[in-house]
Amino acid sequence: MLTTGDTLVHDWYVADGEPEFVLRTADAVEAAGLLPRLDAVLADGPGWHRRATDAVVTRFGDGDPEPAELDDAAHDLVLVTVEVHPGGEVVLHFDDSCGQHFVDGRWPAVRFDETGAVVDVTVEA
Repeated sequence: MLTTGDTLVHDWYVADGEPEFVLRTADAVEAAGLLPRLDAVLADGPGWHRRATDAVVTRFGDGDPEPAELDDAAHDLVLVTVEVHPGGEVVLHFDDSCGQHFVDGRWPAVRFDETGAVVDVTVEA
């Protein structure tokens, strides 16, 4: 994000809603090229959601997660933002709806590569 005088210039396109959709580019042609990737994520939203929440539990849990832990996370972690980056990376950002998993002001983010494989799980602020 850049600021020039009184004008705020963003380097992405956003569609507000629940969840919010972000195309991480400032180029309109490149943004249009990212739409099929976003569509692919939306076509299997529950599958992406579950793989992401399972990855969060696996990353931050102790040992092998129990099925109930995975189910609880899938219920408690609400998808708030879907980001699509040039090259096909997808980042899903979640909100802890019950406040029992993450400190207030922090949220988990799960990064997928262009093949849809989880490559990183982080806590962001």
